[in-house]
Amino acid sequence: MANGWARDGAVQEQIDDTVADAVKLARLRLAVGIGTEFCEDCGERIPEARRKALPASRTCVRCQSVRDAQRRQAGINRRGSKDSQLR
Repeated sequence: MANGWARDGAVQEQIDDTVADAVKLARLRLAVGIGTEFCEDCGERIPEARRKALPASRTCVRCQSVRDAQRRQAGINRRGSKDSQLR
């Protein structure tokens, strides 16, 4: 594949690195420790199914969705094009 000055396999290495970083970040965000029976944010009871699926959960699904929506996406720009550098 013609990539200009990039060596063969460089594009796939960038893709692999991006996926590996996303997996690492997702693992870091997993809750650890002892979960609670009631949501820390709203005080509602956390459903048993959620507590079984995520034993360390401390928020209900609704409150966790709000927290996830507020989290900003940050990452490394691995693209070398001028467009991505201008954004």
